[in-house]
Amino acid sequence: MQYPLEIRFSLFSIAQQITVRDAAGNSILYVKQKLFRFKEKVEVFSDSSMTRKLFEINADRIIDFSANYSFTAADGTPWGAVRRKGMRSLWSAHYEVIEDGRIDMHIREEEPWKRFVEGLLGEIPFVGLIFIYLLNPTYLITMADGTPAMRALKKPSIFERYFVIDKLAEIDEDDELRALLSMVMMILLEKSRG
Repeated sequence: MQYPLEIRFSLFSIAQQITVRDAAGNSILYVKQKLFRFKEKVEVFSDSSMTRKLFEINADRIIDFSANYSFTAADGTPWGAVRRKGMRSLWSAHYEVIEDGRIDMHIREEEPWKRFVEGLLGEIPFVGLIFIYLLNPTYLITMADGTPAMRALKKPSIFERYFVIDKLAEIDEDDELRALLSMVMMILLEKSRG
C-alpha cells in the first residue's frame, strides 16, 4: 500500500459507505454498513462496484459496549477481530486488535481532552459546529510491545468525514490489513462523536 491512505465517508448517507484510497488514488477498500440489524454487520469490498467481496465484519453481541467485531475473509477464513475496551473507551477511544486469540495491536485516541471539549461545547448552535470542525481526533496504532505502527488523523471537513493514515513502522502485510480493517470499524463506531 502506498501511504498516506485516505478514508472518506459522507455524513448524510443512510447506510454508511466508506472509501479507502492509497496515495495514488487507487481504491483499496470500499466498506458498506448493513442497515437495520440487531448486530453490527459490515461488508468490505475491493471497490465501489462491490463485485469482489474481501471481508465481512460481524459483532458478537447486540450492544457494542466491549463487543468483539470479527473479521472473516470472503472464503470463510477467520482473520482476527477488533474489540472496544468498554470502560476505557468512555474517556478516550481504546480498541484491541486480536489475532489468533491474543492481543496483536492497540488503537488509542491520542488527545482525549478533545472529546471532552467537543462533548461540552458541541451542542451549542454555531459554536458547536466550529468545535466539531476544529477538534480533530488522532488515533495511534501500536503493536503489542508498544511500537507505534500507524497513525490516523481526522482532517477538517464539513460535509464528510476524512481521515489520513500514515505508516510509522514496517509491519507484516497481514497486520497492516488487520490494522486497516480495525481502523475502519473504529471509525464507524466513533463517527457519532464528530
